[in-house]
Amino acid sequence: MKRIFFGCCIILLLSCNSETENGFRMVINDGVSQTSPVSLELDSLNNFDWGDLNSMALTYEGSKVPFQIDQNGKSLWFLHAPENIADYKLEKADGNTADSAGITLNKSNGNLQLSKGSIPLLTYRYGMTYPPEGVDSIFRKSGYLHPLLAPSGDTLSRIQPPDHYHHYGIWGPWTHTQIEGERVDFWNLVERQGTVLFKDFNDTYSGAVYGGFNARQEHINLKASADKRIALNEDLDVKVWDLGRPDRYMVDYTSNFNSPLGNGILFEAYRYGGGLGMRFTERWHKDNCTVLTSEGNDRLTADGTNARWCMVTGESVDGAGTNGVLFLSYPENRSHPEPMGIWPIDGNGGRGDMFFEFCPIRHEEWKIEPNKDYSLKYRMVVFDGKLTVEEAESYWKSFAEMPKIVNN
Repeated sequence: MKRIFFGCCIILLLSCNSETENGFRMVINDGVSQTSPVSLELDSLNNFDWGDLNSMALTYEGSKVPFQIDQNGKSLWFLHAPENIADYKLEKADGNTADSAGITLNKSNGNLQLSKGSIPLLTYRYGMTYPPEGVDSIFRKSGYLHPLLAPSGDTLSRIQPPDHYHHYGIWGPWTHTQIEGERVDFWNLVERQGTVLFKDFNDTYSGAVYGGFNARQEHINLKASADKRIALNEDLDVKVWDLGRPDRYMVDYTSNFNSPLGNGILFEAYRYGGGLGMRFTERWHKDNCTVLTSEGNDRLTADGTNARWCMVTGESVDGAGTNGVLFLSYPENRSHPEPMGIWPIDGNGGRGDMFFEFCPIRHEEWKIEPNKDYSLKYRMVVFDGKLTVEEAESYWKSFAEMPKIVNN
C-alpha cells in the first residue's frame, strides 16, 4: 500500500534546563484525508521525565493541540489532521495547560451520558428499562446505547418499538446459539431463553480528546441452572471522539467477550444477531432514508451482502437537511468485509422502517471455545449534512490502519 510520509518532529524539553529531542514522522495511508486518532507510545520517548502532565503542552505551528493520556498511562492520544505536515512540539509549558473542554460524562438515574461540553451525544443505559404498561416484563433490558444523537440534537436511535419490543437502540445479542446441543436465543426476549444485562463498570473516563466507558455485560442463559447461567462475559468498550467540528463526531464500539462454560458456545449461522445492530428513529422510512455500502449497494440490494462500511442517511427533524451514521467494520473482525442485515424497504406494513446490523455469523457459524478471548471492533461516524463516498472510504482507511508515529 502506498504511504505518504509526513515529517512530524516532536521536541521534548526536560526540566532542570536539560533538553532531549526526539524526531518522529507520521505514516499515513494513501487516501486518508480525514482527521484521525493518533497514539504515541510514551515508552518511545527517550529519557523523558513526564513529571506533572498538566504542565505539558502539545502544539502545532504555535497553536495548542488537545491531547490525552490513556487509562493505562502508556499512550498519548491526539487527533491528527492530514493537512498538518509541519512539526508538532510537546514541551514543558508555564502554568496549567490542562484542557477543560472535550468529552465529558455524567452518571445519574441509570444513565451514563457522554457529551461534548454541554451538548449531549450518546447515552449508555445501565439501569433497567421496563416495557410499557401492559407489555410482558420479559422485555425489560439494561446494557444498550440510546439515545444516539446527531450533532444537531436529532435523536437517531429508537427503543421498544411496538413491532419489536426487544429492540434497544444500539445493541448486539446473539440469536441462534447452541449450548450443550440446546438452542438458546439471547436476542428475541419473548422466547424466554436468554438475555443480555449490564453487570458493572470496569472503567469510565473523560478528557480533552475522548470520553467513554468499559462495561461488563452478562449474556444470561435463562434455561440453565444457577452455576451455568452466564454463557458469555462481555466487556463493552465505547469511546466518543471529539473531531473538533460541529457537524461530526465519532464513536468506537468494541466488544471483547469469552465463555466460562466448559464446552464454550456455538453461534449458529443466522441472518441476524451479534455484531452491532441499530434500530433507527421512527421518523425514518422508505421515503426519507437511504443506504449506501462500500461495494455500491443500496437499500434494495445491501441485505445479506458484505461491506467494509455502510452509510445510513435520513431526513433531519426540521425537514431542511439530513443526518446519519457511517458504520465501519475493522479488518480483523470475523468475516470481514462483514455481512449485513438491512430491513427490506417494504417491511413494517409497507412503512420501510430502518434497521441496520453488521452480522459476522450471517453466512457461517462461529465456535466460541471455553475461556478464550474474542473481539469485534466497530466505529461510527455520526454526522449532520452529508458524507461523500470519498469521505466514507477515507474514514474507513484511517480506522483500518491508524496513522502511526515512527522514529526518524
